[in-house]
Amino acid sequence: MSIEVFFLIILAIVSNPFVRLPVAPPDGQGLNPLLMDPGMLVHPPMLLMGYMSFSVPFAFAVAAMITGKLNSDWLRSIRRWMLAAWSIQTTGLLLGAWWAYHVLGWGGYWGWDPVENAALLPWLTATAFLHSTMVQERRGMLKVWNLALVIASFALSIFGTFEVRSGIISSVHSFAYSAVGPYFLTFLAIIVVFSIGLFLYRLPTLRSEQEFDSVISREGAFLFNNLLLVGVAFATFWGTIFPILSEAVRRQTMTVGPPFYDHVNGPLFVLLLLAMGVGPLLAWRRTSTSVLWRNLVVPAVAAAACAIVLPLLGVSNVWANIAFAVCSFTVTAIIYEFWRGMRVRHDHGESYFLAFNMLIVRYRRRYGGYLVHLGLVLLAVGVIGSNFFQVERDAVLKPGQTLNVAGYQLTYLGNIAYATPGVDAVTAQLQIWQDGRLLRYIYPGRQFYRNFENQPTSQISISTFGLTDVYVFLADWQGAASATIRVFINPLTSLVWLGGLLMLVGGIICWWPERRSRLRMPAKETYAKGTALANKGHGDRSVEAGVGQSREGTLVASCLGDRDPAWEAGNARVGVTERNDLASYGQDTGASEEPTL
Repeated sequence: MSIEVFFLIILAIVSNPFVRLPVAPPDGQGLNPLLMDPGMLVHPPMLLMGYMSFSVPFAFAVAAMITGKLNSDWLRSIRRWMLAAWSIQTTGLLLGAWWAYHVLGWGGYWGWDPVENAALLPWLTATAFLHSTMVQERRGMLKVWNLALVIASFALSIFGTFEVRSGIISSVHSFAYSAVGPYFLTFLAIIVVFSIGLFLYRLPTLRSEQEFDSVISREGAFLFNNLLLVGVAFATFWGTIFPILSEAVRRQTMTVGPPFYDHVNGPLFVLLLLAMGVGPLLAWRRTSTSVLWRNLVVPAVAAAACAIVLPLLGVSNVWANIAFAVCSFTVTAIIYEFWRGMRVRHDHGESYFLAFNMLIVRYRRRYGGYLVHLGLVLLAVGVIGSNFFQVERDAVLKPGQTLNVAGYQLTYLGNIAYATPGVDAVTAQLQIWQDGRLLRYIYPGRQFYRNFENQPTSQISISTFGLTDVYVFLADWQGAASATIRVFINPLTSLVWLGGLLMLVGGIICWWPERRSRLRMPAKETYAKGTALANKGHGDRSVEAGVGQSREGTLVASCLGDRDPAWEAGNARVGVTERNDLASYGQDTGASEEPTL
């Protein structure tokens, strides 16, 4: 309610969009040409919707701190809300990258611009929360982490809005400035002070219910994952606000460019990709060395093969080779997890296609999370390819001349100038050839809108052949018979969009509600069976048998941790249970139904 009141005050008093001008002009200046792209119809609303979606988990967290009810109930209440906010923010980030790629004309899709960074920050902390919340639900640990991450996600969303609207940091993505900056800064300060005060007041009640049994465990992997995500968020936040700090301290603005983020965040992201592959192969509590090596064999062989084959294929960059090998490791680990689950169901009479479908349907949180991870790895492969192996060439061409770049030949034919109401435009005509074959005609150009003659927009020609983009930009022209053409060859860029789409699909699968039924037993029998399983032990496996209480007061047995997949598949076949908590796939991994997102 307080958040809504603040924004209503901003809209009604501070920045009323319906305030009339003292002198009405005969005609307006018009919309900034960069905002006329169809992508801008969706991208800004999605980001702002994502920002405000983080207010719901934040409100639950504040309510939990005020009431003192800081058990796992509030986490279960906000998990789907946080997944929705995460998915919306992911959509906004992808649309923003796509808009920058096909409108701005610099050959890339992410430039570590301050506004881009501000949109990424709450996404990073929300991602960390979605992982660490599983540790609290499962083992009663990382309570401080979860509260802090929820608070940080909403605070960073308000910081992003403040940064865009205040104009305190210049950005290519900032199109409108107003007087709302101080109000947002004040609101942000109130949120931070109030939240930290409540957080410190309840800190004594946030003790972990259990301790880490081993670093080599599922919860250890989640903690490492959180440290990496928070490290990336901190580095990005520091680089974003550094110009403000330098101006305040040294009276001169010092900017932080992409090289800083590439050198700091790049290695952290590679470690994060590696953790994504190792984490699902670890058991809760502890993982024995023999089991760990057995689970790592297949992904490690795939990574080693990638590291050996790529140099033979001409990939000489060491860092790119390492990054591709890590991606190969993680992809193999994810596919291996799918394969083991499908194989068990296939052994009990299901086709592989049906087995895959049933894994997704019955274990949405877990396998939806795997799809998110797989999408992120594909996106990472696209980023690695388009950054390490991008080829750029500029040339001044006359009709009939050809530019050779990375195996493609671009033949220039001439320029065409034309005009439409309110717009003057010029396009260059080119042919793309490869190995003596004409692939297509392209028409990169520039447009000049009335009242914005000094801000021409670009018509970028992006032709995709396989996984490679031929990105052509008209940099300059002289009449009808000369043009300066800038060409970028961007390998694997298509995987950025494919991976992003797969991340969204996986996020929606994780979010999608599911019907659950509980296997109920008399309390005494449940306790006895749970105790027997807990005392039985399975060697080095991490097997836990717990007894919980349902909302109706009935004791419910949940067998968490490693389980023979044949047991689950057999029971599923005869219809014993449909509840995720009573079965899980994974051999000697300790994997349970908990999601990886």
